[in-house]
Amino acid sequence: MSFKRGSLPALLLILVVYFFISYFSPKKTPQQNPPVVPSVSPTSSFTLGVQTNGSCHAAQVDPTDPQAFLPDPNCTSGVTDPSVTQENIYQTICKSGYTKTVRPSVSYTEKLKREQIAAYGYADTDMRSYEEDHLISLELGGSPSDPKNLWPEPGASINEKDRVENYLREQVCNGSMSLAEAQSEISKNWYAVFVQQHL
Repeated sequence: MSFKRGSLPALLLILVVYFFISYFSPKKTPQQNPPVVPSVSPTSSFTLGVQTNGSCHAAQVDPTDPQAFLPDPNCTSGVTDPSVTQENIYQTICKSGYTKTVRPSVSYTEKLKREQIAAYGYADTDMRSYEEDHLISLELGGSPSDPKNLWPEPGASINEKDRVENYLREQVCNGSMSLAEAQSEISKNWYAVFVQQHL
């Protein structure tokens, strides 16, 4: 193959121009689909959406966990038993069998549970769907009978909150935490303790 005089520089010029155009022109990137965000469906029927117009409202703080409920602080703020103090924990909450000596009667808690299920506005009014729970547990010196320390917790015992109660009692009784600190943690957000301690 032969080239006419002057054709080679022209060819080189075309190649150089083509190179610059192809190298420096903006590249088209393939269109990417937006990331798929899985929808989270509550695994429990006790979501806020099924509560009716009660005066109290429980909050499901983790929609993927059917046990992750906190009571309404306006209705269930948590009340301590003044007879349990930091000074007497080894004669009270740290003593085996203590809770049996202060636990209220079933007749009292069942009546209160029925009233509070209505107050919390749960659509499911089956008594068996709830545990009448002491927000500040008896193991942590919670009031046995004050209605502001009792609430209809969705689900049955034994549950995640029970594990938090046992953990906090152990911390108090081994001296790692004060009684007041444990009472504050369980009444403000027991579920945060559950998550942070991987219970």
